[in-house]
Amino acid sequence: MKLVLMSCCAPCSAGAIKELADGEIPGVDDFIVLFFNPNIFPAAEYDKRLAEQIRYCEKLGVKYAIGEYDHAAWRDAVRGMEDAPERGPRCSACFKFRFEYARRWAAEHGYDAVSSVFGVSRHKSQHQVDDAGTASLGAQYIPVKWNEELRQQIGQSANFYRQNYCGCEFSIRPARDKNTAHNQKIIPIR
Repeated sequence: MKLVLMSCCAPCSAGAIKELADGEIPGVDDFIVLFFNPNIFPAAEYDKRLAEQIRYCEKLGVKYAIGEYDHAAWRDAVRGMEDAPERGPRCSACFKFRFEYARRWAAEHGYDAVSSVFGVSRHKSQHQVDDAGTASLGAQYIPVKWNEELRQQIGQSANFYRQNYCGCEFSIRPARDKNTAHNQKIIPIR
């Protein structure tokens, strides 16, 4: 199987990428990391997460692809759900939007399966991610239970940039670290 691994950031994807690179996921003959995250806000945050993803993929010699950053299109996909809670309908719509992109991308580039690390974050629900993946991709979506201990070990040693919110402007929480950009007043685009 040729697998597209959808990644939101290096801290969430590091263990999965390592497992795939080491051939630990049965049936996967080839894979690529797809960074398609138009939900991430602001653009400076997107750039930080992308840079860390590229750094880690290049360190392991893993192929990666970068989808277009079109925050306005993502906003259209979640319009009317701005005030929904985390893990609510806005998140489902976000996952669906990104999985539909992955379905098209995989078909155009000769990949036959899609998986993701969207559910490993403490901010998200794996069940919700898997439901959105199955709804968007059917049997092409491969749910994988990634090695959480490996992800944490890599995260501790890799010194990744870490964020304290999932990604979109609606998921921003009060910053725990006064040195993060998240303390800035961010006015959502309407």
